[in-house]
Amino acid sequence: MSRKPADTYSPLYFLASLGAGGLSVTFFMYLMFWVPHQGRPVPVFEDIVSAFSTGSAPLQAAIVIAVLGIIGMTFLNVKSLLWNFAALGRFKQTNAYTELRRSNAETTLLAAPLASAMTVNALFIVGLVFVPGLWNIIEYLFPLALLAFGALGVWALGLIGHFLGRVLSEGGIFDMTAHNSFAQLLPAFALAMIGVGFSAPAAMSLTPVTVAFSLAISTFFAVASLIYTVVALTTAFGSMLHHGTAREAGPTLMVIVPIVTILSILFLRQDHGLHTTFEGHSSAASTMLWLTQMISVQVVFLLLGLTVLRRQNYFADFVFGTKTSPGSYALVCPGVAFSVLMQFYVNKGLVAAGAISAFGVAYWSLTAIALVSQALMVLLVLRLNKQHFSPTTKAAAIAAE
Repeated sequence: MSRKPADTYSPLYFLASLGAGGLSVTFFMYLMFWVPHQGRPVPVFEDIVSAFSTGSAPLQAAIVIAVLGIIGMTFLNVKSLLWNFAALGRFKQTNAYTELRRSNAETTLLAAPLASAMTVNALFIVGLVFVPGLWNIIEYLFPLALLAFGALGVWALGLIGHFLGRVLSEGGIFDMTAHNSFAQLLPAFALAMIGVGFSAPAAMSLTPVTVAFSLAISTFFAVASLIYTVVALTTAFGSMLHHGTAREAGPTLMVIVPIVTILSILFLRQDHGLHTTFEGHSSAASTMLWLTQMISVQVVFLLLGLTVLRRQNYFADFVFGTKTSPGSYALVCPGVAFSVLMQFYVNKGLVAAGAISAFGVAYWSLTAIALVSQALMVLLVLRLNKQHFSPTTKAAAIAAE
């Protein structure tokens, strides 16, 4: 009887939804930085239609690609999210779920609120791009968005509280020998994603109380994410030095990359809100330098992760070979996140500071790095979806804790 590798369920399959949602953001970057949107922090339907009507052929082509990419990746994002919730419901009825709640792998449940927060962000992008007149009622939508992210925040904090309450109160039940990866950074990832959702009104709202609330709550989740990251990172690194990196969890070595991108966007949104609403100003030069530092952090962890994965022959087995692991979807997030932050670095960093000219040779040379990373991640998502969701006579997915 043929089965799919995904039939052996793990909450890490929520990362399939997350990756597709992240790719929808990479396509929105085309519109964000190439379509004029005077007087608004983001392009909306009217800006896109105007640019398509009056723009050059290359711009029109970019808009078509962006729109199709957003539609396709958001569809995959929502489809995978719904499949995961159904599969998680069935998984909760099994002994495997009970064992998961007693192990280090309990934190994999944070992939659910993480992916859900990404879906809310992706659907917001869909609204901006495809709904005429949305900007006229945007102030009424921010409270609804804050409520949605509030619910996700309570969910995520509840899961984290159950895990930390169990391992810190009982003692001796957290397996340090199985802590030899950055898999325990998943809660920090989820907190950061919820935080960046909370930060959106800070960048877009003109209502001071909405901006202030957005700044406060997004700061809480950013700080919580940073604290969790530091603790999980340092303890995991010690375990990896002693035991080596868990092979199936190798891709988690690069989870710092998406966390850096998300928190960078969060802080950029906060900076914009402070500037437009509370007269708090930062210089373009300081933003350029700070983004350079964030890109540098990402490159360091990308090099670390790729070095270990190459030595372990991870790609040969789990991407191009016959073995499957739901943790492979963690490979998508770093490439997507690097592509997005590279676009911000080029446009909000280098161009804004006057280091390079918009749409010049240097501009497109650097932007090409982001576009290549994006294209590779599109291919990777399609490859992994085929591996994990196509029927096969031998299907055994290896869970990454």
